[in-house]
Amino acid sequence: MKILANDGISPAGEDKLKSFGYEVITDPIAQDELIEFINTNDIRVLLVRSATQVRANLIDACPGLKMIGRGGVGLDNIDVDHAKSNGVEVINTPAASSQSVAELVMGSLFSMVRMTYDANRKMPVYGNTEFKALKKKYARGLELRGKTLGVIGTGRIGAATSSYALGIGMKVIGYDAFMDKATVYVPFPDGTTMEVMMPMVSLDELYRNSDFITIHVPAQPGDKPLISKAELSIMKDGVYLVNASRGGLIDEHDLIEALDSGKVAGATLDVFINEPTPKQELISHARLITTPHIGAATLEAQDRIGTELADKINDFFG
Repeated sequence: MKILANDGISPAGEDKLKSFGYEVITDPIAQDELIEFINTNDIRVLLVRSATQVRANLIDACPGLKMIGRGGVGLDNIDVDHAKSNGVEVINTPAASSQSVAELVMGSLFSMVRMTYDANRKMPVYGNTEFKALKKKYARGLELRGKTLGVIGTGRIGAATSSYALGIGMKVIGYDAFMDKATVYVPFPDGTTMEVMMPMVSLDELYRNSDFITIHVPAQPGDKPLISKAELSIMKDGVYLVNASRGGLIDEHDLIEALDSGKVAGATLDVFINEPTPKQELISHARLITTPHIGAATLEAQDRIGTELADKINDFFG
């Protein structure tokens, strides 16, 4: 049986699939050539990440396709209901990348409050001539300990981020449209774990009371922003925002205005509305950290994703 991993798969995942006897194709196929390739090569399983779109037209045109797998959490690029109604199994790996995304979020928080991302831009240019001026500029950093982190979406990734935040002494409050309580487990090096019940609040309360806000929810219906001018207006002055979830959850135009006015002291975007060509004014903004959708892109996470997909495929096909 042939499997097309069109957005790639880790060596560990590929090796495991091959050990089960499957043929794995990893050469990426262009979106407009995908239907023909799947049918011509008798592909039974299509594995994707976020780049390849698996819409109803592709599903209808590929009757031999029996499974679609998404390496990661979100299924926004797959017409899941249409696939299932046509007898095509859909799988993903919701837990495999939680740790990696959480660590990217925490790294962004540290970098924003100490302005290391901006210092790294300026030091190569001005470090030898304006060292004292730069030292003065970046001497107004903040500590995260004691500050309040608002977590929108308290599932696996939100909980993992909260665990890190609690571990460094932050206060954490959460909001989730589908959960009225959330338990966070903070591990210790000796193997013990502290169980913490996260205070759950309304979205309005979270906006008003958070020093930092991080988003971990799927795309909203109609691709409507979760945070735009109205929501920004009720936040604390000098709030920091992180979106490592889905592009467009923060209105990009309104975010730039808030950054320019100082309402938002800093922000991090790992995802964008028009990937892979984000707006230049975003990626060049002095108060904005931007990364190219790498939340789950650690070697450990990729191995977990690949092997979990392999196990789920083999469990289904036997």
